[in-house]
Amino acid sequence: MLQSAIRNHLLSGLSADAWNAIRPRLEPIDLPRNFHIAGFDAPIVHHYFPEDGVASMVAVSAAGERTEIGLVGRDGVTPLVAILDAERHPFEFMMQVSGKGHRIKREALQELVAENVEVRQILERFALSLFTQTAYTALSNAVQRIDARLARWILMIDDRVDGHRIDVTHEFLAVMLAVRRPGVTNALHVLEGENLIYSDRGVIRIRDRGALEAFAGAAYGTPERVLRRMTIEGGS
Repeated sequence: MLQSAIRNHLLSGLSADAWNAIRPRLEPIDLPRNFHIAGFDAPIVHHYFPEDGVASMVAVSAAGERTEIGLVGRDGVTPLVAILDAERHPFEFMMQVSGKGHRIKREALQELVAENVEVRQILERFALSLFTQTAYTALSNAVQRIDARLARWILMIDDRVDGHRIDVTHEFLAVMLAVRRPGVTNALHVLEGENLIYSDRGVIRIRDRGALEAFAGAAYGTPERVLRRMTIEGGS
């Protein structure tokens, strides 16, 4: 497995020494839609580095209500508990857009985090970017209109997939955005009316990415800049 062929940003950004340390412990895996990565408060068995597709981090209430609080694609790793020396995570993780990637056993990644400073640092930087994303998701849910939140979500998915096409149902969007299905339908109609997207039978296609970003406004941008600085550019 050549590092030059790896599309996951964390893995491709490692030095040759760090890559050689983690490479033998990685296992390639297909990640179909609805693939169960980890359950709520269940023991973590593997960590996943997607190369294609998008995984959702979902909060689950005591009453069984669910909403997405974060998403991870080729930009990172999920679940992110290795740097916390934890065996469980208080969220649910599943694939919302199918893809493929690599996984590593929890114990193996924790060993690397303890032994390899570079691996630990790159995971810590990604943790900050993911924390920023979840914080701005909470802010967006509190202050933004549903159509702006939907625009933000579409942009975030588009950042992590190829082809400007998203396969998703209204029911799934309702869970991801924590709204009722009629609210999703109305928001999609608004974006279509502005000629920003095309939506039909569980498929969303972006027509004008720049205009969609302008429509999302303050709902989109800050977490993306933090992610770029902390992982792709390796900043602090």
